[in-house]
Amino acid sequence: MHTAMNTTEIFLLAMLLIFSIPYLVWRVCKTDYYAPLVVVQIITGVLLGPGVMGAIYPDYYKFIFNPAVIMAMNGIAWWAVMIFVMIAGIELDLKQAWAHRRETTITSGLALGVPLVFGAMAAAGMLGYAGWIGPKAMTWQFVVGVGMACAVTALPILILLMEKLDILRQPIGQRILRYASLDDIAIWGVLALIMLDWDRVGRQLGFLLAFGIATVGYRRLMVWLQERDRWYVGLIWLALCGFGADWAGLHFMVGAFLAGAVMDAHWFDQEKMDLMRHHVLLAIMPVFFLSTGLRTNWKMGGAAVFIAAGVLLVASVGGKLIGAHIAGRILKWKKGEAGIIGWLLQTKALIMIIFVNILLDKQIITSETFTALLLMAIASTMLTVPVVYPRLQRMKEIIFRTT
Repeated sequence: MHTAMNTTEIFLLAMLLIFSIPYLVWRVCKTDYYAPLVVVQIITGVLLGPGVMGAIYPDYYKFIFNPAVIMAMNGIAWWAVMIFVMIAGIELDLKQAWAHRRETTITSGLALGVPLVFGAMAAAGMLGYAGWIGPKAMTWQFVVGVGMACAVTALPILILLMEKLDILRQPIGQRILRYASLDDIAIWGVLALIMLDWDRVGRQLGFLLAFGIATVGYRRLMVWLQERDRWYVGLIWLALCGFGADWAGLHFMVGAFLAGAVMDAHWFDQEKMDLMRHHVLLAIMPVFFLSTGLRTNWKMGGAAVFIAAGVLLVASVGGKLIGAHIAGRILKWKKGEAGIIGWLLQTKALIMIIFVNILLDKQIITSETFTALLLMAIASTMLTVPVVYPRLQRMKEIIFRTT
Protein backbone atom coordinates (compact mmCIF):
# COMPACT_ATOMS: atom_id res chain seq x y z
CA MET A 1 0.00 0.00 0.00
CA HIS A 2 2.73 2.45 0.97
CA THR A 3 4.22 2.42 -2.54
CA ALA A 4 1.07 4.20 -3.77
CA MET A 5 1.50 7.16 -1.38
CA ASN A 6 2.54 10.51 -2.78
CA THR A 7 5.08 12.89 -1.23
CA THR A 8 2.41 14.93 0.58
CA GLU A 9 0.98 11.84 2.28
CA ILE A 10 4.42 10.59 3.30
CA PHE A 11 5.28 14.07 4.64
CA LEU A 12 2.11 14.09 6.77
CA LEU A 13 2.93 10.60 8.02
CA ALA A 14 6.34 11.89 9.11
CA MET A 15 4.66 14.85 10.85
CA LEU A 16 2.35 12.41 12.63
CA LEU A 17 5.39 10.58 14.03
CA ILE A 18 7.15 13.85 14.95
CA PHE A 19 4.27 15.20 17.02
CA SER A 20 2.60 12.09 18.45
CA ILE A 21 5.48 9.93 19.71
CA PRO A 22 7.27 12.48 21.96
CA TYR A 23 3.98 13.82 23.34
CA LEU A 24 2.79 10.33 24.29
CA VAL A 25 6.15 9.46 25.88
CA TRP A 26 6.18 12.75 27.79
CA ARG A 27 2.61 12.35 29.07
CA VAL A 28 2.46 8.57 29.69
CA CYS A 29 5.94 8.29 31.24
CA LYS A 30 5.63 11.62 33.12
CA THR A 31 9.17 12.67 32.23
CA ASP A 32 8.70 16.39 32.93
CA TYR A 33 10.86 16.39 36.10
CA TYR A 34 14.07 15.32 34.35
CA ALA A 35 13.15 15.63 30.67
CA PRO A 36 10.81 18.45 29.54
CA LEU A 37 8.86 17.89 26.33
CA VAL A 38 11.52 19.70 24.30
CA VAL A 39 14.16 17.20 25.50
CA VAL A 40 11.88 14.24 24.74
CA GLN A 41 11.39 15.66 21.24
CA ILE A 42 15.16 15.84 20.71
CA ILE A 43 15.63 12.25 21.94
CA THR A 44 12.77 11.09 19.69
CA GLY A 45 14.50 12.75 16.76
CA VAL A 46 17.64 10.73 17.50
CA LEU A 47 15.65 7.49 17.83
CA LEU A 48 13.84 8.11 14.54
CA GLY A 49 17.15 8.84 12.82
CA PRO A 50 19.40 6.53 10.80
CA GLY A 51 21.27 5.18 13.81
CA VAL A 52 18.23 3.54 15.45
CA MET A 53 15.09 3.38 13.27
CA GLY A 54 17.21 3.41 10.13
CA ALA A 55 19.20 0.42 11.39
CA ILE A 56 16.21 -1.60 12.65
CA TYR A 57 13.76 -0.78 9.85
CA PRO A 58 15.90 0.44 6.93
CA ASP A 59 13.17 0.06 4.27
CA TYR A 60 10.55 2.00 6.21
CA TYR A 61 13.13 4.62 7.20
CA LYS A 62 14.07 5.22 3.55
CA PHE A 63 10.40 5.30 2.59
CA ILE A 64 9.28 7.84 5.23
CA PHE A 65 12.37 10.03 5.30
CA ASN A 66 13.04 10.14 1.59
CA PRO A 67 14.90 13.13 0.03
CA ALA A 68 11.72 15.01 -0.91
CA VAL A 69 10.30 14.75 2.62
CA ILE A 70 13.62 15.71 4.22
CA MET A 71 13.87 18.76 1.94
CA ALA A 72 10.38 19.89 2.96
CA MET A 73 11.17 19.40 6.67
CA ASN A 74 14.47 21.24 6.38
CA GLY A 75 12.74 24.36 5.07
CA ILE A 76 10.34 24.37 8.03
CA ALA A 77 13.20 23.67 10.44
CA TRP A 78 15.36 26.54 9.11
CA TRP A 79 12.57 29.09 9.49
CA ALA A 80 11.57 27.78 12.95
CA VAL A 81 15.11 28.11 14.28
CA MET A 82 15.58 31.54 12.73
CA ILE A 83 12.47 32.82 14.55
CA PHE A 84 13.61 31.17 17.77
CA VAL A 85 17.11 32.67 17.59
CA MET A 86 15.65 36.10 16.74
CA ILE A 87 13.47 35.95 19.87
CA ALA A 88 16.54 35.03 21.94
CA GLY A 89 18.29 38.09 20.52
CA ILE A 90 15.35 40.38 21.31
CA GLU A 91 15.22 39.19 24.92
CA LEU A 92 18.87 39.97 25.67
CA ASP A 93 18.82 42.46 28.54
CA LEU A 94 22.12 44.28 28.16
CA LYS A 95 20.99 47.21 30.31
CA GLN A 96 20.80 44.98 33.39
CA ALA A 97 24.12 43.39 32.50
CA TRP A 98 25.70 46.86 32.29
CA ALA A 99 24.13 47.94 35.58
CA HIS A 100 25.83 44.95 37.29
CA ARG A 101 28.81 44.86 34.96
CA ARG A 102 31.54 43.76 37.42
CA GLU A 103 29.62 40.78 38.76
CA THR A 104 28.19 39.87 35.35
CA THR A 105 31.51 40.15 33.51
CA ILE A 106 33.44 38.08 36.07
CA THR A 107 30.82 35.33 36.25
CA SER A 108 30.07 35.23 32.52
CA GLY A 109 33.76 35.23 31.66
CA LEU A 110 34.60 32.37 34.00
CA ALA A 111 31.42 30.38 33.23
CA LEU A 112 32.23 30.60 29.52
CA GLY A 113 36.03 30.56 29.57
CA VAL A 114 36.70 27.54 31.79
CA PRO A 115 34.43 25.05 29.92
CA LEU A 116 35.70 26.52 26.64
CA VAL A 117 39.27 25.62 27.64
CA PHE A 118 38.23 22.17 28.90
CA GLY A 119 36.22 21.51 25.73
CA ALA A 120 39.10 22.69 23.54
CA MET A 121 41.42 20.28 25.38
CA ALA A 122 38.96 17.44 24.72
CA ALA A 123 38.77 18.47 21.05
CA ALA A 124 42.58 18.50 20.82
CA GLY A 125 42.54 14.93 22.12
CA MET A 126 39.94 13.94 19.50
CA LEU A 127 42.28 15.20 16.77
CA GLY A 128 44.53 12.24 17.54
CA TYR A 129 41.88 9.91 16.10
CA ALA A 130 40.43 9.79 12.59
CA GLY A 131 36.80 10.60 11.89
CA TRP A 132 36.09 13.55 14.18
CA ILE A 133 37.31 16.66 12.35
CA GLY A 134 35.34 17.77 9.29
CA PRO A 135 36.85 17.76 5.78
CA LYS A 136 36.73 21.56 5.42
CA ALA A 137 37.90 22.47 8.92
CA MET A 138 41.15 24.03 9.96
CA THR A 139 42.46 22.63 13.23
CA TRP A 140 41.75 25.81 15.20
CA GLN A 141 38.16 25.94 13.90
CA PHE A 142 37.49 22.40 15.11
CA VAL A 143 39.11 22.98 18.51
CA VAL A 144 37.39 26.33 19.13
CA GLY A 145 34.06 25.05 17.75
CA VAL A 146 33.93 21.98 20.00
CA GLY A 147 35.22 24.05 22.93
CA MET A 148 32.48 26.61 22.45
CA ALA A 149 29.87 23.84 22.15
CA CYS A 150 30.94 22.76 25.65
CA ALA A 151 30.70 26.35 26.92
CA VAL A 152 27.27 27.23 25.45
CA THR A 153 24.31 27.95 27.74
CA ALA A 154 20.88 27.42 26.17
CA LEU A 155 19.13 30.64 27.25
CA PRO A 156 15.58 29.67 26.10
CA ILE A 157 15.76 26.28 27.84
CA LEU A 158 17.32 27.92 30.90
CA ILE A 159 14.25 30.18 31.12
CA LEU A 160 11.95 27.16 30.82
CA LEU A 161 13.78 25.24 33.56
CA MET A 162 13.90 28.22 35.93
CA GLU A 163 10.15 28.68 35.47
CA LYS A 164 9.74 25.03 36.45
CA LEU A 165 11.93 25.57 39.53
CA ASP A 166 10.00 28.77 40.39
CA ILE A 167 13.10 31.00 40.52
CA LEU A 168 12.85 32.89 37.21
CA ARG A 169 11.49 36.10 38.77
CA GLN A 170 13.55 35.76 41.96
CA PRO A 171 16.86 37.65 42.40
CA ILE A 172 19.01 34.54 41.77
CA GLY A 173 17.06 33.79 38.59
CA GLN A 174 17.52 37.32 37.26
CA ARG A 175 21.25 37.12 38.02
CA ILE A 176 21.56 33.86 36.09
CA LEU A 177 19.74 35.42 33.12
CA ARG A 178 22.28 38.26 33.07
CA TYR A 179 25.20 35.82 33.07
CA ALA A 180 23.64 33.71 30.31
CA SER A 181 22.76 36.76 28.20
CA LEU A 182 26.35 37.97 28.06
CA ASP A 183 27.55 34.47 27.17
CA ASP A 184 24.95 34.34 24.40
CA ILE A 185 26.58 37.32 22.68
CA ALA A 186 30.01 35.69 22.99
CA ILE A 187 28.70 32.46 21.44
CA TRP A 188 27.51 34.18 18.27
CA GLY A 189 30.63 36.31 18.12
CA VAL A 190 32.84 33.21 18.23
CA LEU A 191 30.64 31.53 15.62
CA ALA A 192 31.09 34.53 13.30
CA LEU A 193 34.87 34.24 13.84
CA ILE A 194 34.83 30.53 13.03
CA MET A 195 32.74 31.22 9.90
CA LEU A 196 35.09 33.98 8.73
CA ASP A 197 36.09 33.19 5.16
CA TRP A 198 39.15 35.09 3.95
CA ASP A 199 38.11 34.45 0.34
CA ARG A 200 34.83 36.25 1.06
CA VAL A 201 36.01 38.74 3.68
CA GLY A 202 35.04 41.64 1.42
CA ARG A 203 31.46 40.37 1.30
CA GLN A 204 31.42 39.83 5.05
CA LEU A 205 32.69 43.32 5.81
CA GLY A 206 30.22 44.71 3.28
CA PHE A 207 27.35 42.86 4.96
CA LEU A 208 28.33 44.15 8.42
CA LEU A 209 28.60 47.71 7.11
CA ALA A 210 25.25 47.50 5.31
CA PHE A 211 23.69 45.88 8.38
CA GLY A 212 24.90 48.72 10.60
CA ILE A 213 23.49 51.38 8.27
CA ALA A 214 20.19 49.51 7.75
CA THR A 215 19.81 49.02 11.51
CA VAL A 216 19.62 52.78 12.08
CA GLY A 217 16.73 53.13 9.63
CA TYR A 218 15.06 49.93 10.83
CA ARG A 219 15.04 51.04 14.48
CA ARG A 220 13.51 54.39 13.55
CA LEU A 221 10.85 52.61 11.51
CA MET A 222 9.99 50.21 14.37
CA VAL A 223 9.56 53.07 16.85
CA TRP A 224 7.17 54.77 14.40
CA LEU A 225 5.09 51.64 13.72
CA GLN A 226 2.25 50.32 15.86
CA GLU A 227 2.98 47.10 17.73
CA ARG A 228 0.80 44.92 15.47
CA ASP A 229 2.89 46.03 12.47
CA ARG A 230 6.19 45.53 14.31
CA TRP A 231 5.63 41.77 14.46
CA TYR A 232 5.21 41.49 10.70
CA VAL A 233 8.01 43.91 9.81
CA GLY A 234 10.24 42.03 12.27
CA LEU A 235 9.81 38.84 10.22
CA ILE A 236 10.68 40.72 7.01
CA TRP A 237 13.80 42.06 8.76
CA LEU A 238 14.64 38.51 9.91
CA ALA A 239 14.51 37.12 6.37
CA LEU A 240 16.57 40.03 5.04
CA CYS A 241 19.30 39.70 7.71
CA GLY A 242 19.41 35.91 7.33
CA PHE A 243 19.80 36.20 3.57
CA GLY A 244 22.51 38.85 3.87
CA ALA A 245 24.54 36.91 6.42
CA ASP A 246 24.32 33.68 4.42
CA TRP A 247 25.22 35.45 1.17
CA ALA A 248 28.29 36.87 2.93
CA GLY A 249 29.31 33.41 4.17
CA LEU A 250 28.54 34.01 7.87
CA HIS A 251 25.52 31.61 7.95
CA PHE A 252 21.91 32.68 8.17
CA MET A 253 21.75 31.92 11.93
CA VAL A 254 24.28 34.68 12.62
CA GLY A 255 21.96 36.98 10.67
CA ALA A 256 18.95 35.75 12.68
CA PHE A 257 20.67 36.56 15.97
CA LEU A 258 21.78 39.99 14.76
CA ALA A 259 18.23 40.68 13.55
CA GLY A 260 16.90 40.13 17.07
CA ALA A 261 19.80 41.67 18.97
CA VAL A 262 19.17 45.13 17.50
CA MET A 263 15.50 45.08 18.50
CA ASP A 264 14.32 46.35 21.87
CA ALA A 265 12.20 44.01 23.98
CA HIS A 266 9.94 46.90 25.10
CA TRP A 267 8.75 47.31 21.51
CA PHE A 268 6.68 44.16 22.05
CA ASP A 269 4.19 43.07 24.70
CA GLN A 270 6.00 40.57 26.95
CA GLU A 271 3.02 38.22 27.19
CA LYS A 272 2.74 38.14 23.39
CA MET A 273 6.48 37.48 23.12
CA ASP A 274 6.19 34.58 25.56
CA LEU A 275 3.26 33.24 23.54
CA MET A 276 5.23 33.61 20.31
CA ARG A 277 8.11 31.57 21.76
CA HIS A 278 5.65 28.99 23.10
CA HIS A 279 3.85 28.65 19.77
CA VAL A 280 7.10 28.31 17.82
CA LEU A 281 8.21 25.58 20.25
CA LEU A 282 4.83 23.89 20.00
CA ALA A 283 4.05 24.10 16.30
CA ILE A 284 7.28 24.07 14.28
CA MET A 285 10.40 23.48 16.40
CA PRO A 286 9.65 19.71 16.73
CA VAL A 287 10.38 19.50 12.99
CA PHE A 288 13.85 20.91 13.68
CA PHE A 289 14.42 18.32 16.44
CA LEU A 290 13.52 15.51 14.07
CA SER A 291 15.69 16.89 11.27
CA THR A 292 18.54 17.14 13.83
CA GLY A 293 18.08 13.48 14.77
CA LEU A 294 18.25 12.50 11.11
CA ARG A 295 21.80 13.87 11.01
CA THR A 296 23.17 11.60 13.72
CA ASN A 297 25.71 8.98 12.71
CA TRP A 298 27.02 5.87 14.47
CA LYS A 299 29.27 4.53 11.69
CA MET A 300 32.40 4.96 13.79
CA GLY A 301 30.84 2.62 16.35
CA GLY A 302 28.44 3.41 19.15
CA ALA A 303 31.08 2.88 21.84
CA ALA A 304 33.44 5.53 20.43
CA VAL A 305 30.63 8.06 20.06
CA PHE A 306 29.39 7.43 23.62
CA ILE A 307 32.91 7.69 25.04
CA ALA A 308 33.43 11.00 23.23
CA ALA A 309 30.06 12.23 24.51
CA GLY A 310 31.04 11.29 28.06
CA VAL A 311 34.37 13.13 27.84
CA LEU A 312 32.65 16.21 26.42
CA LEU A 313 29.98 16.06 29.14
CA VAL A 314 32.65 16.04 31.86
CA ALA A 315 34.44 18.96 30.17
CA SER A 316 31.20 20.92 29.87
CA VAL A 317 29.70 20.31 33.31
CA GLY A 318 33.03 20.34 35.14
CA GLY A 319 34.10 23.54 33.41
CA LYS A 320 30.85 25.36 34.26
CA LEU A 321 30.96 24.27 37.90
CA ILE A 322 34.62 25.21 38.35
CA GLY A 323 34.06 28.56 36.64
CA ALA A 324 31.00 29.30 38.81
CA HIS A 325 32.83 28.32 42.03
CA ILE A 326 35.79 30.57 41.19
CA ALA A 327 33.36 33.43 40.51
CA GLY A 328 31.59 32.68 43.79
CA ARG A 329 34.84 32.96 45.74
CA ILE A 330 35.79 36.24 44.06
CA LEU A 331 32.33 37.76 44.54
CA LYS A 332 31.68 36.16 47.96
CA TRP A 333 28.39 34.47 47.10
CA LYS A 334 26.28 32.75 49.73
CA LYS A 335 26.91 29.09 50.49
CA GLY A 336 25.37 26.82 47.84
CA GLU A 337 24.80 29.53 45.21
CA ALA A 338 27.81 28.61 43.07
CA GLY A 339 26.62 25.02 42.64
CA ILE A 340 23.09 26.07 41.68
CA ILE A 341 24.30 28.73 39.24
CA GLY A 342 26.90 26.41 37.70
CA TRP A 343 24.42 23.59 37.15
CA LEU A 344 21.82 25.88 35.59
CA LEU A 345 24.37 27.55 33.30
CA GLN A 346 25.57 24.19 31.99
CA THR A 347 22.13 23.55 30.43
CA LYS A 348 22.69 22.93 26.70
CA ALA A 349 19.86 21.67 24.46
CA LEU A 350 18.56 24.14 21.87
CA ILE A 351 21.24 26.79 21.36
CA MET A 352 24.07 24.24 21.44
CA ILE A 353 22.23 22.00 18.98
CA ILE A 354 21.72 24.97 16.65
CA PHE A 355 25.41 25.85 17.03
CA VAL A 356 26.68 22.36 16.16
CA ASN A 357 24.20 22.06 13.27
CA ILE A 358 25.97 25.06 11.77
CA LEU A 359 29.40 23.47 12.35
CA LEU A 360 28.14 20.31 10.61
CA ASP A 361 26.68 22.32 7.70
CA LYS A 362 30.08 23.97 7.17
CA GLN A 363 31.84 20.56 7.48
CA ILE A 364 33.93 21.72 10.45
CA ILE A 365 32.84 18.63 12.38
CA THR A 366 31.78 15.20 11.14
CA SER A 367 28.41 13.63 11.81
CA GLU A 368 30.09 11.41 14.45
CA THR A 369 31.28 14.48 16.36
CA PHE A 370 27.84 16.00 15.89
CA THR A 371 26.24 12.88 17.39
CA ALA A 372 28.59 12.94 20.40
CA LEU A 373 27.85 16.63 21.01
CA LEU A 374 24.11 16.04 20.65
CA LEU A 375 24.22 13.23 23.24
CA MET A 376 26.20 15.52 25.54
CA ALA A 377 23.56 18.27 25.15
CA ILE A 378 20.73 15.87 25.97
CA ALA A 379 22.51 14.50 29.05
CA SER A 380 23.46 17.92 30.40
CA THR A 381 19.89 19.20 30.10
CA MET A 382 18.36 16.09 31.70
CA LEU A 383 20.72 16.39 34.67
CA THR A 384 19.79 19.99 35.47
CA VAL A 385 16.47 19.85 37.34
CA PRO A 386 17.17 16.63 39.35
CA VAL A 387 20.46 18.11 40.57
CA VAL A 388 19.33 21.71 41.14
CA TYR A 389 15.95 21.09 42.82
CA PRO A 390 17.31 19.45 46.03
CA ARG A 391 20.05 22.09 46.23
CA LEU A 392 17.43 24.85 46.11
CA GLN A 393 15.46 23.12 48.87
CA ARG A 394 18.57 22.91 51.08
CA MET A 395 19.32 26.60 50.44
CA LYS A 396 15.76 27.55 51.42
CA GLU A 397 16.10 25.52 54.63
CA ILE A 398 19.34 27.31 55.50
CA ILE A 399 17.73 30.73 54.88
CA PHE A 400 14.71 29.72 56.98
CA ARG A 401 16.91 28.64 59.91
CA THR A 402 18.90 31.87 59.88
CA THR A 403 15.84 34.14 59.85
